[in-house]
Amino acid sequence: MTQPRPRILVLSTGGTIAGQAASAAGARYVSGQVGIDTLLEAADSGTGDVDLAGIAIATVGSQDMDRRIWARLHAEIAAAFAQDRADGIVITHGTDTAEETAFLLDLTLPPTRPVVLVGAMRPANALGADGPRNLANAIGVAAAVEAYGRGVLVVMGDAVFEARSVYKAGTNGTDAFRAFPGGPVGAVTPSSLHFFAPATTPRATAAYRLPPPPDWPIVAILHIHADMDLAIVDAILASDVAGVVLAGVGHGNAPRAVLDRLGRAAHRGVAVVRASRIDAGAVARDTEVDDEALGFLAGGTYSPQKCRLLLQLLIANAILDPIARQNAFLNPGA
Repeated sequence: MTQPRPRILVLSTGGTIAGQAASAAGARYVSGQVGIDTLLEAADSGTGDVDLAGIAIATVGSQDMDRRIWARLHAEIAAAFAQDRADGIVITHGTDTAEETAFLLDLTLPPTRPVVLVGAMRPANALGADGPRNLANAIGVAAAVEAYGRGVLVVMGDAVFEARSVYKAGTNGTDAFRAFPGGPVGAVTPSSLHFFAPATTPRATAAYRLPPPPDWPIVAILHIHADMDLAIVDAILASDVAGVVLAGVGHGNAPRAVLDRLGRAAHRGVAVVRASRIDAGAVARDTEVDDEALGFLAGGTYSPQKCRLLLQLLIANAILDPIARQNAFLNPGA
């Protein structure tokens, strides 16, 4: 019996993959200028035997990605799967914040059918544009049975990454994405796909509820550097923040005066998470900093931007227990 063709829904949000440059060799370009139909047509020759449909969600550079676009993406994905209108989803996205969108969706969607984010490092009309190949690769991953149960994935530069570990590591070049801890979980071309290990047993439901846009708590990221001006810390803590993520030096450290101020805030009920400003920086509990005494959480292997999103979800989902919060960062599969 003939197998039905996989139904792949492509949700476009803009970004460099839909960008137009002033000239094929020029550096200047505008994101989000190419429509969804044109993107699909450019990738069609490499997508194989699939049924494609597209919906335009937004036309922004990913620096302008926000909770309202996230809410629409989440709703479209949930509805498409609940109504059995798609076997897999591909999201075209700017590369600058793709890791954040992927991580947020991974935390708030059940890891059943594939959801794959894809972008490009070169605009659509640039010499050597990587968008069509990346999109064809992403469609192939979204259509693959082997991608089921892996949560949200990111496809860039012929590699497949998990949402929880992927990050953008370069501003130029088509291999600008890395993963920590570990590395890519698969290799893909328009004609092949190989995952390096089987999928783990997925959870049955989403880890967290995505709050409506008005209900997102304010969580600030405080970037630590030498000769820190404490007025910056005081200004953040004087605002209406529910939490602060410390993008600390090394193992998530900061000047003693900064730690003291944040410790007092933590004992007043402000959630404080220590992360590292280093790309491959893991932050363990009570390493260099006395988290227990200060009332801090350790961010584990998550970047400051991912710690921010996770902390927002923990607060919005009324997860108040310190042990449960700490486990969310250090034991995400528990």
